[in-house]
Amino acid sequence: MGRAKLTINSRNYGAWSLRGWLLCRIAGLDVDEEVLPSDDPSTRAELLLLSPSFRVPCLMHDGVTVWDTLAIGEYLHEGDPAAGVLPADPVARAHCRSICGEMHAGFANLRSALPMNLRARHPGFQVWAGARADVDRVVTIWRECLAASGGPYLFGAEPTMADAMYAPVCARFVTYDVQLDPACAAYRDTIMAWPAMKEWIAAALAEPDDLEELDVEF
Repeated sequence: MGRAKLTINSRNYGAWSLRGWLLCRIAGLDVDEEVLPSDDPSTRAELLLLSPSFRVPCLMHDGVTVWDTLAIGEYLHEGDPAAGVLPADPVARAHCRSICGEMHAGFANLRSALPMNLRARHPGFQVWAGARADVDRVVTIWRECLAASGGPYLFGAEPTMADAMYAPVCARFVTYDVQLDPACAAYRDTIMAWPAMKEWIAAALAEPDDLEELDVEF
């Protein structure tokens, strides 16, 4: 695949931007990044969970414009199925698509109660009941995938779209000190040590903070 442009919003707060960027890394697609300004109304609405749709990230490649993280993942898979965005095995691929779709469509309580903030740390954070149900569902998904694949990623030895979709959740679990069983904690640590994830976090830590509304003191 040739070089492309990926429009993102905040690296520190932008969970969907992180997902799209990781998908491009998995696919081996070189992208030039365009960061939307924090005073852009659509950017602020999305980061503050006030937008009903996700128009960032947006990928422009070979005359194609595709937004929405799931659509980007499917586009990248179609362009190069051997890159591993989705598993090669059809049963695993169907499972991967299912849990990616579940993340894309659900977990609203987790998103609102534990917003992504890579710079923050809240030791001993109390997760309220609504968000706890989402946390429990996430760890169930992780346990099932890891048991079936053998890890260290959800579908085996290499990251797939599922790992890109759940990577921001791993970051949230670190930020809010969510306690996990050993298998899930090992998976969280694998994602946080993923070189692409470490690169994104380093850029997030260097990002100027222009969105004070998202720096909530708990």
